[in-house]
Amino acid sequence: MKNFIEEVTWRGMLHDVMPGTEEHLLQEMRMAYVGIDPTADSLHIGHLVSVMLLKHFQLAGHKPYALIGGATGMVGDPSGKSNERNLLDAETLQHNQDAIKEQLSRFLDFTSGAQNAAVLVNNYDWMKDFSFLDFIRDVGKHITVNYMMAKDSVKKRLNGEYQEGMSFTEFCYQLLQGYDFLHLYKSKGLTLQMGGSDQWGNITTGTELIRRISSGKAYALTCPLITKADGTKFGKTEGGNIWLSAQYTSPYKFYQYWVNVSDDDAQRFIKIFTFLSKQEIEELTLEHQQAPHLRVLQKRLANEITIMVHGQTQLENAIKASNILFGNSSSQDLKELDATTFLEVFEGVPQAVISKEDIAQGINIVDVLASKSNFLPSNGEARRSLQANSISVNREKVDEQYIVGQSDLINDQFVLLQKGKKNYFIIQVK
Repeated sequence: MKNFIEEVTWRGMLHDVMPGTEEHLLQEMRMAYVGIDPTADSLHIGHLVSVMLLKHFQLAGHKPYALIGGATGMVGDPSGKSNERNLLDAETLQHNQDAIKEQLSRFLDFTSGAQNAAVLVNNYDWMKDFSFLDFIRDVGKHITVNYMMAKDSVKKRLNGEYQEGMSFTEFCYQLLQGYDFLHLYKSKGLTLQMGGSDQWGNITTGTELIRRISSGKAYALTCPLITKADGTKFGKTEGGNIWLSAQYTSPYKFYQYWVNVSDDDAQRFIKIFTFLSKQEIEELTLEHQQAPHLRVLQKRLANEITIMVHGQTQLENAIKASNILFGNSSSQDLKELDATTFLEVFEGVPQAVISKEDIAQGINIVDVLASKSNFLPSNGEARRSLQANSISVNREKVDEQYIVGQSDLINDQFVLLQKGKKNYFIIQVK
């Protein structure tokens, strides 16, 4: 057995751990789980720390369980939330669960048949036939209200830190999560629950239930909630969450998020979000410190995590798209971009619309630059720029005689104009 606690400690992935956990894990193969409530049909990068915990657990020789909260997802977890969560219907929850399982399979081995292959479970399976009366009699009587109210997630809501208060539904959440742990302890032999540091109260409610009902010993471990060095929220941009689904966050934007993290964040994140060894990371960090402008850490971090989430081909496409802005690309590279990525690469670049009919007939480049787009203020300025050899159409230099036509269209709808190295303009054809 590898020392799981030692591994996650040097990686900066350990926040709280119950005494005796390390010794317990070194004795033999153990089973642990992380719960994920299926509130959307994709994980976002905020989920990744606990998913990486499960993977390190598996790499250490233990058996990971991913628990999809089909039942608890219908209730809503108050931890770290200022508002009640929207409750989801069964059909939506099932769709979300299927999508999340597919994403988890990119990280965890579910199918090899190895003794420690990962297992996916859904707490709806054991909660759906559990009546309310049975639950409060068999579970609720073992945990006092005083115990439940002492949890931080409850105190913050009840003491007015948030204005919305807390419903009875969410107040019961920790009992439901605690029962999950009890059920998995009794039916599967799981002895460890892991999660974010905001889950400590819910997880320890489970260990307490196991102690009181089964006279057993179970353990708790949490990872820190990741924040960025500048104090802003990790995984958030102006456009919202960074999702693992390409439908919500393109591979290009996903790659760009990691490439653009600060030096301080890159040094932390490369330990948390990759499986590189300690020696590799130390060597990369030293190389980065000697030439920070090359962004060695950020590029390696972005490469590793984009391959894990989107695969090698999408990584290569993201790198090609990233290179376009720095002039290291050809007309062919441009034309290989899909429309979504093209608009993301040139986000914020001014645009003008030209009709399909005009493009079909062909338009002289002087008119395109001036009267048709106002990219340049006059025909005279357009001619001077062309004579100075500073105008490109789709990355290729052109002269005054150039006719812009249908063969110039990228994805049948865009033409990229450029003056000098960094002055871009997009013609959109409609």
